[in-house]
Order: sequence, then C-alpha cells, then structure tokens
Amino acid sequence: MIRAILTSAVLAIPTFANAEVLAVEPVTDGAWAIVGETEQRSAENLANNATFGLVVTPEGAVLMDPGGSWQGAEMLHAAIRTITDRPVVYVIDTGGQDHRWLGNGYWQEQGATVIASEAAVEDHHDRASQHMSALAQFLGDGLDGTEPAYADVTFDSDYTLEFGGLSFEIKHRGPAHTPGDSFVWLDERDVMFTGDIVYTDRLLGNGPARDTDSWISVFEAMAAFEPLHIVPGHGRPTDLATARRDTYDYLVNLRTQIGALIEAGGDIIDAPKIDQSAWSYLEQFDSLAGRNAQATYEEMEWE
Repeated sequence: MIRAILTSAVLAIPTFANAEVLAVEPVTDGAWAIVGETEQRSAENLANNATFGLVVTPEGAVLMDPGGSWQGAEMLHAAIRTITDRPVVYVIDTGGQDHRWLGNGYWQEQGATVIASEAAVEDHHDRASQHMSALAQFLGDGLDGTEPAYADVTFDSDYTLEFGGLSFEIKHRGPAHTPGDSFVWLDERDVMFTGDIVYTDRLLGNGPARDTDSWISVFEAMAAFEPLHIVPGHGRPTDLATARRDTYDYLVNLRTQIGALIEAGGDIIDAPKIDQSAWSYLEQFDSLAGRNAQATYEEMEWE
C-alpha cells in the first residue's frame, strides 16, 4: 500500500523541468534521474549535458553530481524543486568530468556536504584549470560565479552514507572514464547510480583521462550487484542489459579490434576504419567513433 501511494505521488509530479535542457524522470520510490542533453556543452545547457541522480528521504535529498558550473547547479536546483522542497543535504561527486564536480561550490553555499573519492579529488585538482579554460569557451558568461570547490569528505575505495533511513554505498573500483569514477549502490531501492561508468542513448566519449582496460573491470564490479534500475552518467534511466550493450560491449569491441589492428602492424591512421557499426544507433556516433578508435590505439600501443 505504501509503495502504491508513493508511486502514485511520483507520477503526479510534472516530468519535465527546464524542458529544453533537463528532463526529470522518476526511477523508483523516491529516486529520480535528471537527464541532460546528449549534445556538447553550451551556454544553454551550462555544462549540464549529463545525467544526474536524486534520492529524496524524510531528512532531505542526496544528489548524485552537482552540475557543470555554478549557474548549471542553479539550473539543476530548479529542476529538483519540481520534485521536492526538501534541501539537498549531501552531494556525491561520481567522477572527474566538469559536470561531476564544478557545481560543488553552489551546493556547499546551500549547506550541503560534498563526498568524493580521493582519486576524483586529485583529478579535480589536476584538471581544474583545463576545465575552466574549456568551459570559458563553451559557456561564455554562463561560467560566471564558478570557482573550483573540492569535496568535504573523501574516501579511498568505499564509503557508506547512512541518511534518511537508507544506505548509499559509494564504491571506487579503479579508473574508468576518469581516474576517480565511483558508482553509488542503493540496495533498499535496487538502483545503481553509475556516473560516467555507464553511457546509454549516446556513444561514450573515450577522453584523455580514460583507462579502457580498467573501465571494463569497473563496469563488471558495478554489474555484479545486478541492479534492477540504473541511472547512467549520460542517457535516460535504464536496465543492466542496455547498459551492458551500450557501454561494456562497446568498450570490449574497441579493445578487441584495436588489439588485432596493432598485432597486424596497423597504424593509428587505420584505427577509425575498425567496425563499430553495431553501435551506430547511438547519438554522437558519427562524431565520436573515429576519435574513440584512435584514442584506444594510443592507449593500447604501449600496453
């Protein structure tokens, strides 16, 4: 009966906020995905071109990832207010991309405590200047107010946040898309918040901070929990089978084909010619597939 009442209440709440940028989607009881664009960062999306997670409890809310800028965090807060008027008490940074941490200062100003892996915070320090310079080009005046702000609570590999009658198990199992990526397991709701360990709906970006070999292992560690619901780092909420198809299988294919190319004496110029067509249904395929192949070649050439 309680579950039915909660579900009814969830579905009664409007499902879109900042409709052109952020879509709010219920996942399960008290858990939400706030889904950003699959396009590049822009002055319109304020670096919120990602998916964020929210869990609402009687004591307040827990937010997975703070937004990509101060103004992006304000935009995210506006979306959250369509779900609840309870304060965001904790923010969990799941990785090292700008939208995983550069909104921290906004939430700390609201009184929230920010949690991140030690590896993520080290990455934040290492790439803060790079992120700010890049965002200045994409966001223009939309970057105003943004200053790098770092986590209040850090951990090595495991941290459990007990809050609102729930246990948020935060786990860093090695580098993936960035060196400090973590996933957040909420057993009571059978939901996994993966950050950039999982991409769906759009092709993943094999950026300069990635480690594709470890990324595959980290995905396996996440998948071992067999979550019913997944809130990915990019794309709409999904299930484990879809996450595996869109991310894990793609990474395995990249490494298998690039490995064969290197073994055959192929050059990096040949890398974009490998067969990635099984993932051509994903958004951003045409712009990213070739670059992903070359980046994987660079990574694997000296392994």
